[in-house]
Amino acid sequence: MSPTGTKRRKSAPPTAFERACKQPLMLGLFMPHQEGAWSPSKAPRKTSWDFEYNAKCARKADRLGFDILFALAQWMGKGGYGGDINFRENTLDPFITSAGLAPITKNALLIATVHILYGWHPLHLAKYGAVIDHMSGGRWGLNVVTGYKESEFRMFGLKPIEHDQRYAMASEFTTIMRRLWSEDEELTFKGKWWQTEGAYVAPKPVNRSVVMVNAGSSPAGIDYATDHSDIIFVTSPGGADPVDACRTLPTHIKKIRQSARAKRRRIKIMINPHVICRETEKAARAQYQRILDQRDQVAVDNFVATFMGGDQSSWKGHSPDNWAVGGNVHLVGTPEQIVDWFIKLKRAGCDGMQINFYDFLPDLDFFGKRVMPLLHQAGLRIDAE
Repeated sequence: MSPTGTKRRKSAPPTAFERACKQPLMLGLFMPHQEGAWSPSKAPRKTSWDFEYNAKCARKADRLGFDILFALAQWMGKGGYGGDINFRENTLDPFITSAGLAPITKNALLIATVHILYGWHPLHLAKYGAVIDHMSGGRWGLNVVTGYKESEFRMFGLKPIEHDQRYAMASEFTTIMRRLWSEDEELTFKGKWWQTEGAYVAPKPVNRSVVMVNAGSSPAGIDYATDHSDIIFVTSPGGADPVDACRTLPTHIKKIRQSARAKRRRIKIMINPHVICRETEKAARAQYQRILDQRDQVAVDNFVATFMGGDQSSWKGHSPDNWAVGGNVHLVGTPEQIVDWFIKLKRAGCDGMQINFYDFLPDLDFFGKRVMPLLHQAGLRIDAE
């Protein structure tokens, strides 16, 4: 089956998503599209938000066999989250960047995050997404986000929208978009929020659909995600400590899977660990402490306040130290210990890891040399067909 359950010819080669689903543990790279990446810290690193650096990360991850390349989208004011580092002031847009990465990667899914309620019409995104999907050879996907920051809505001259209404709007938007991708006739649709008359998209996406992603964790968010998404990102209800994550994730994930099963939909569930891996646990712990000790406290405080002040449901169980390091679960240790934590998170219900690092290129290189072979040995990764 292709994304969203569309039937494909038996003779057709497997899609990038189908190849990813065959892996015992899916692997994604959370790209450093934003200044400071995931960690509002002044500890030394060479990670950059610019396109050249991200392209190097993408090519390296693609060569290593990562299944997904993915980035968040943000609309920041002057200075970003502030502090000495102006955390996240400069950010690449992942929708535009996915087009740039399409011709320089070969196998990985390119997932673009789009705030669909910030002035988009479904016809725009259906057309543009189909074009990028062709540019990538059928490897493009869409992470639908509705936005929750009042400041972002106001940037676009919009009033903030109530939480559950945002997901109702997202459902209508997605329904129109998917029909434009899959149907061969012109579409006339009279919805509550969007209308179109005689709309048509050609070319269609390579597989007449694309991989759909969402990270909803509220009841309304989960309902949307299990209606429309192929991959659902979860956050640890217990915070960033992996022991607490493995303890609290099964109940949360069970709820999501039950919702998907009731709708007869197959989904994959991924989580976002920040991986700090060194040859010795002492060295890994020392790096973790450097990030904490050299955190930009003003940036951390502003970062936390923004998330805690909104009506989104994710990340509520995380402490300020969690935010200083970044990522949803902190995995710190030797290559063997990192693989062991991957196994435990898989047993907790996660089908894949969407990884971020502190110093991306050297950390990704070390991961490829030391962790990937162990993942194969553990049976978590298999050679691509």
